[in-house]
Amino acid sequence: MAELAGAPPGAAVKAETIAEAQDIPLNFLLGILRELRNAQLVRSQRGREGGYVLGRPAKDIALADVIRAVDGPLANVRDLSLAQLSYPGAAAALRDVWMAVRGSLREVLEHVTVADLAGNRLPAHVRRLADKHAAERYPVA
Repeated sequence: MAELAGAPPGAAVKAETIAEAQDIPLNFLLGILRELRNAQLVRSQRGREGGYVLGRPAKDIALADVIRAVDGPLANVRDLSLAQLSYPGAAAALRDVWMAVRGSLREVLEHVTVADLAGNRLPAHVRRLADKHAAERYPVA
């Protein structure tokens, strides 16, 4: 999606070009593109100048939309909704942990668009989270 967003407006990008640019096996990418097309996030254009284009403006496509189109719900636990999920005894609070995980994923993925990604312009709160976790993982000595 970032490759499509980075293309000149209206220009179709061939699957082979995307696969090469992102080092993704072509057959795997074609499956992803099919899911994205089914979700109307991309359109395919036939012909010599054909390829794929975004189905709507990049600024209107959240990363959450992309992930849901390809993988389904953002935080799926045992194929149940969190309202149906329960754990016995000492693990009872685990349902709340899964709710927090889903909320955290949404907080990032629903607020970062394909345009943000392609332009390397993440929202400030996402940049702060990334910087915080990078510092935790790679502390300065």
